[in-house]
Amino acid sequence: MTSLTTLKVAYIPEHFSTPLFFAEKQGYYTEHGLAIEFVKVPEGSGRLIYLLNQGEVDIAIGLTEAFIADIAKGNDKIKLLDTYVKSPLLWAVSTGINRDQITSLESLSQHGKIGISRIGSGSYVMSFVLAHKLGMDKFDEFAICSNFKNLRDSVNESPQREKDIETSDAFMWEYFTSKKYYDSREIKQIGEIYTPWPSWVITASTKSVDAKGKQIGDFIAAVNQGIAYFNNHIDEAVQYIDANLDYSAEDAREWTKTVQFNEQVGKQPLDWQKIVVNTKQVLQQAGVLTDSDDVIDARLNQHAYKSNI
Repeated sequence: MTSLTTLKVAYIPEHFSTPLFFAEKQGYYTEHGLAIEFVKVPEGSGRLIYLLNQGEVDIAIGLTEAFIADIAKGNDKIKLLDTYVKSPLLWAVSTGINRDQITSLESLSQHGKIGISRIGSGSYVMSFVLAHKLGMDKFDEFAICSNFKNLRDSVNESPQREKDIETSDAFMWEYFTSKKYYDSREIKQIGEIYTPWPSWVITASTKSVDAKGKQIGDFIAAVNQGIAYFNNHIDEAVQYIDANLDYSAEDAREWTKTVQFNEQVGKQPLDWQKIVVNTKQVLQQAGVLTDSDDVIDARLNQHAYKSNI
């Protein structure tokens, strides 16, 4: 009997992970000779990057802007392999339910301490994009809160809030993940902003690509099968999300109407213009990237795949 190769895969436990687990349930990883050890990362993309940098996982699926920004800043320990979700991400901007002085995005120009999961995470990178939209250079203050629950606590003056969690005025998180807490009146929405790029990518550590390139390619092929299964079994996807993740069936179904997974994972070259060039340009405009074009492009050319792995 042929032994399976183990890959450690870090993921964010949100609805977007559903095709990954459909691939497992349908046996697609095993068909490719793989045993997948999933590592749940509720903290967000900044934590995914840390795990890749430390060699604790082989692969991570996270937000496009966080990985493009980190590679463009000089991180040579990760490689961007392919698009996972083609549709943009809708970030909801939220504050505490009783924060009466904060009623709109424009309020943040006066009350502007932004809660983020980690420096370098998607919530951090998108704060620069939001600032640019509001006509600001950047937000000057951040509260580093690690995860979604702490972010919600940070905008509420609640006796249940952990003492070491900094207060913040607002934070950004994916809309459907936030909606449950609007419905329960824990937080309120004051605005929203879309990413100007396809929202999720598959990445790997540079060392793992060198040592396990074929197996990583097989993983991508299995994910593509999982996406195809998801697209053909929407009712099952809604049931899975309702049963296993923090969403109602109603919200899960509404989300399935908005999301577009990449149906050609591993079958076509990375969409360089949409994923790399467009994201880089917006990050430069927002002030996230400050090095010269030549330096940034050299880093991206080395660590983002233009052809199939």
